[in-house]
Amino acid sequence: MAIFSINSMLMIVAGVGVGIGAAFTGLGGGFLMVPLLLVLGFTAQKSVGTSFLAILVISISALIAHNKFANIDYRAGILLGIGGVLGAQIGARLVEQVSTANFKKIFAVVLLGLAAYLFFNK
Repeated sequence: MAIFSINSMLMIVAGVGVGIGAAFTGLGGGFLMVPLLLVLGFTAQKSVGTSFLAILVISISALIAHNKFANIDYRAGILLGIGGVLGAQIGARLVEQVSTANFKKIFAVVLLGLAAYLFFNK
């Protein structure tokens, strides 16, 4: 009996990639983590919740690394975080009202919109 299943190993390898991407871009990793969890068969709600736990761990590590380079504006980060706490409570309640199939469509549109904005914005 293997200690780690194929899914467990895939999650660890994906976590390394998400950690690199999150620390490099500041996007948090959810844009990569949620689709991975959906592909692995998680519901939308479970994907989002599990992604936030992973992002918490990744974010703490990235915060420590960025602090060493003095790349943090603590005031701005705390203010954004305060707003984010409220938004997270609203978002968690909203995602409960959406089916996994509809969530995938909404998530795809958000990602495409973000990609188009980043691609075309100077």
